[in-house]
Amino acid sequence: MAEDATAPAAGDGAGARERREKIRQRVVDEGFVHVKSLAEAFDVSVMTIHRDLDVLQSNGWLRKVRGGATAQPSAIYHGDVRHRLQAMAEAKRQLAQAAAGLVSPGSSIMIDESTTGLAVAELLPALGPLTVITNFLAAVNLLAGKPGIDLIALGGAYYPAYDAFLGLRTSETIRSLHADVLFMSTTAITNGHCYHQSQETVAVKRALMDSADRRVLLVDHSKFAKNGLHQLAALTAFDLVIVDSETPQDQVAALRTRGVQLHVAGSAAPRL
Repeated sequence: MAEDATAPAAGDGAGARERREKIRQRVVDEGFVHVKSLAEAFDVSVMTIHRDLDVLQSNGWLRKVRGGATAQPSAIYHGDVRHRLQAMAEAKRQLAQAAAGLVSPGSSIMIDESTTGLAVAELLPALGPLTVITNFLAAVNLLAGKPGIDLIALGGAYYPAYDAFLGLRTSETIRSLHADVLFMSTTAITNGHCYHQSQETVAVKRALMDSADRRVLLVDHSKFAKNGLHQLAALTAFDLVIVDSETPQDQVAALRTRGVQLHVAGSAAPRL
């Protein structure tokens, strides 16, 4: 999965690589595309398109469904990073503002590869000086060279669909570091637990959790209606869980009954 997501399979040439990149872009732009439509557009057989979609799916760029392919997330597909950047923008802004209230100048901050974490990263230069540690390339590019930000980029195997570094080397690097606070998000919440679609993501997030004094989980209300395949941790494993203001009150009450330390963004300033 860490290889180029549009790289040709054995026997394919540059034409297949270019075609797969165009297919990926079209699926992301349109949300769903029919196999027959793709075959006609690129003047190739349906079987060729199926092979292209298999390659793209194996690298996490899209999900094959009956009759075509989609960029929409599922229990086994996290969704293209471009799609995720556009989703729940207002909720992410609320969550990031609440998280910023927990940041103290001079502290060290870890941020995961979530687009919610990226919303937090956007606010950090105004809160420095800070040390920021992240495996999310989008956050690295955002913070690189910013005054007051001592940036530590976590390397490892690059996963294009996540725009992040994941895998064993990333986890090992994280465990050699230590931070005051971790800001992270999750794909889905079910029965009081966080879930994700890939084991690679779970392994890195666990390493981040182990390497921070305080753990803050940022989740918008849509996470409670989603499903994931791999369990990460219980919500009670976090020092604070911040939800957005659109989270149903019964959901908030249920989490607090479970013993989750919960804060609703937009209310009084959060505390750790």
